[in-house]
Amino acid sequence: METETTTTQSYSEQWYWDERYTNESDPFDWYQNYASLAPLINLYVPHRPHPVLVIGCGNSAFSEGMVDDGYEDVVSIDISSVVIDAMVKKYSDRPQLKYLKMDVRDMKAFGDASFDAVIDKGTLDSILCGSNSRQHSTQMLEEVWRVLKDKGVYILITYGAPDYRLRLFKDSCSWTTKLHVIDKSSLETSKWELTKPIPLDTEGSSVESAIGKSPDVHYIYVCIKDESLKREADSA
Repeated sequence: METETTTTQSYSEQWYWDERYTNESDPFDWYQNYASLAPLINLYVPHRPHPVLVIGCGNSAFSEGMVDDGYEDVVSIDISSVVIDAMVKKYSDRPQLKYLKMDVRDMKAFGDASFDAVIDKGTLDSILCGSNSRQHSTQMLEEVWRVLKDKGVYILITYGAPDYRLRLFKDSCSWTTKLHVIDKSSLETSKWELTKPIPLDTEGSSVESAIGKSPDVHYIYVCIKDESLKREADSA
């Protein structure tokens, strides 16, 4: 019998997602849908004609929601050929939506500084469930940093609290990071203003005093690529 731990450890594997999407074809959005996140996306990704990358897209309607909201060039990638084939077929009449099979740890099909924004709902989390998770997550974050334009944003929606996620960002690339939160349940009246950042110190210890211990939220990290920070680090 397959245990829950065994299943989550498979989240970083292509075979798991190919099998899952073969058996589950209905659209599914991890963590949050586009409507709930739209005010934040609009805030940090204001230029709708510019290209945006959605990683680990699955069969989510998130990219469709962005195009419906006026974004004109939304590229979505996933490691599963099963789901990408299905999405290419589904959206064949919408040229603003492009779907490509690709491993987020190796995006050499994209040139440096190709995108204004990279949006991630659970892909980093999936990689962290697998073997060699620290190495693979660093590879992924370095590739995300590479394909972003300077001052481009990596928007990560995750269950991961700041004390661990901030260390990952610090160890991978040069980011300026802001934190937002959103209630996991859309049925409750929100305690947090989505577009207002939570105070964030270097280690993330300031977050607990702002929102309490173990809040029932998804964390949203807005990581801004800053090449000037990298140059400073390289010359130090």
